[in-house]
Amino acid sequence: MDMHTVVVGTSGTTAQDVIAVARGNARVELSAAAVGALAAAREVIEALAAKPEPVYGVSTGFGALASRHISPELRGRLQRNIVRSHAAGMGPRVEREVVRALMFLRLKTVASGHTGVRPQIAQTMADVLNAGITPVVHEYGSLGCSGDLAPLSHCALTLMGEGDAEGPDGVVRPAGELLAAHGITPVELREKEGLALLNGTDGMLGMLVMAIADLQNLYTSADITAALSLEALLGTDKVLAPDLHAIRPHPGQGVSADNMLRVLAGSGLTGHHQDDAPRVQDAYSVRCAPQVNGAGRDTLDHARLVADRELAAAVDNPVVLADGRVESNGNFHGAPVAYVLDFLAIVAADLGSITERRTDRLLDKNRSHGLPPFLADDAGVDSGLMIAQYTQAALVSEMKRLAVPASADSIPSSAMQEDHVSMGWSAARKLRTAVENLARIVAVELYAATRAIELRAAQGLTPAPASLAAVEALRAAGVEGPGPDRFLSPDLAAADAFVRAGKLVAAVEPVTGRLA
Repeated sequence: MDMHTVVVGTSGTTAQDVIAVARGNARVELSAAAVGALAAAREVIEALAAKPEPVYGVSTGFGALASRHISPELRGRLQRNIVRSHAAGMGPRVEREVVRALMFLRLKTVASGHTGVRPQIAQTMADVLNAGITPVVHEYGSLGCSGDLAPLSHCALTLMGEGDAEGPDGVVRPAGELLAAHGITPVELREKEGLALLNGTDGMLGMLVMAIADLQNLYTSADITAALSLEALLGTDKVLAPDLHAIRPHPGQGVSADNMLRVLAGSGLTGHHQDDAPRVQDAYSVRCAPQVNGAGRDTLDHARLVADRELAAAVDNPVVLADGRVESNGNFHGAPVAYVLDFLAIVAADLGSITERRTDRLLDKNRSHGLPPFLADDAGVDSGLMIAQYTQAALVSEMKRLAVPASADSIPSSAMQEDHVSMGWSAARKLRTAVENLARIVAVELYAATRAIELRAAQGLTPAPASLAAVEALRAAGVEGPGPDRFLSPDLAAADAFVRAGKLVAAVEPVTGRLA
């Protein structure tokens, strides 16, 4: 298999494949086994469609209208109309990578052979992805139950050659024009197919997968910045000793402590200050960094477990089972995904909160143990990083609001047929904002801590080799240290990009070895 091609089979997919398609524009192909499973399941659906007895999703209406039997000549119209009527999203456009993940994950379920759609429907989905055509999907329209209905409907519209989509050139045009330009024939939906394209938790799952990848980088980056702050504050690294963390054996806590200890290896700043300026203990934001960062890591591992289960799942209603039965079910409910999306927003908010407290400590001359006020060149004439911390605090405040669970809410819909919903899409949307804000918060600490490390070196102290590597890499990336007659916004934005791209981790790992 070519490294730029993802083959979709019958047994699910991986997080790496989702990211490759969503962010890396990897090509998608159907395996021979998937094509065979699609054809076999379709035979079951067509046999049921030929019978006089009504079968939900095949020869009936949907949701609260499931009691109406639909005659054969109206079934194609029914499938088209469910897509058109459900494409009722509103608000800003959803990001391209989210829509690509959404389409790819729906294709994953379709290829399982449990949905009963024809092979050509699945092939058209792959063709649209490979052509770089991205349906216009809107922010609002999913309750996270019966799947991400409105978002998936806007994607299905594109397959039908209707609605609007963005071409590979970034220009939004009528979907029919884009399909024609790439030699793709619009699909004509038959029994079960419209419903099968809409009934999945694919949007929230795609956003979960990408958030996990981003947070993994941010947690490692936050371990590094916490170590830099501990060093700049002349803290003690004794609290990072492995035997201390072994007696409270949370895996993430041990990982974070080890990361910090390796960043601080060889430091001439840690611990020696105790004779001259005795401190019994460092502040919680410094001393307890492994406990907070580590608990977030453990929550991230739980979220990854849930995501992996969903990536192996086939979410549809009704489903075609291996013995030929077609059964209704509730697997489309988004609760398992919604909960972990909310959990991750909570731990991201707390990581942002402890990060900001360390930054504030670096800027306060009464608590920074010899650093200048606000890390300024000429305090009073120069405000230093005073307002950078304001910005960080504003982001933390927003993070706390984003941590309010969406999944605790439910608004009944579909004439009380869908009387309990997950709000998982909303949980995913706010988590994306929380992840973006967390990167900015970590970047501000990085900017402050590297400035403080440089000041300590100017005082004649010897920072850890990994700390100096972080400083050098940040400056090499064009992020200048603060100074008089300069404004900070471009530097803070560049530090954010540095953290977000994983460059902080890459900068220190040649010294520390691979960090977890």
